Amino acid sequence: MHVIPAIDIREGKAVRLVQGDFLQKTIVNHNPVAQAEEFKEAGIQMMHVVDLDGALMGKAANASLIEQMKKATGLNIEVGGGIRTLAQIDDYVALGIDRIIIGSAALRDPELVQEAVKKYGDKIAVGIDAKNGKVAISGWLDVSETDYLQMAKTMAKLGVKTIIYTDISKDGTLTGPTFEDYAMLLKVVPDVQIIASGGVSSKEDLMKLAELGLYGAIVGKAFYNGDITLADMLEVEANVD
Repeated sequence: MHVIPAIDIREGKAVRLVQGDFLQKTIVNHNPVAQAEEFKEAGIQMMHVVDLDGALMGKAANASLIEQMKKATGLNIEVGGGIRTLAQIDDYVALGIDRIIIGSAALRDPELVQEAVKKYGDKIAVGIDAKNGKVAISGWLDVSETDYLQMAKTMAKLGVKTIIYTDISKDGTLTGPTFEDYAMLLKVVPDVQIIASGGVSSKEDLMKLAELGLYGAIVGKAFYNGDITLADMLEVEANVD
């Protein structure tokens, strides 16, 4: 299983939020490029980057900073946050970004997903963020009536090969992932790579997610708090298929 450390960018800094609440913001590194370089030096292969300003503004607000992170490290990078047009996706691909995550726009505009997958194949992932099983949109400010499993099936039919699923009630809380949700996703869309996000609090959580058969897991607050080290992440990757 791939273990992917996260960098969330807000106003040019690496931050962590609790349940997507911008009022519960903690700066974890004033220099996101330096944070990315720390990942590279440890031997990390991929990082998960969220443009939080982009999620609010509906545009790639921190694209130039993300480009710097890519050039400085050469790491594989997956990027999400405010990606709502094919032109934005084109721009990120041109910057060398390895995987582009379509979030809220996937629910509102499935044709965008279809076009993006047709053009870029497995470079396209869909982020499904849910609360009580219902898909959240607009930077988690609103919750739709769409069930997360139904959305996963719809995305799979469009050719999406990677889904990043977040239970937003767990994100930033260090209370453990919603394992049963991931088990259901694996049953419903068995041919899709599922990446877990939200609530990961320990190396044991990572091991349990790996045992479920997930493709990957994202680690955010637990790393910045010191509960999971980069060495822990690399050990899970090395020892769990």
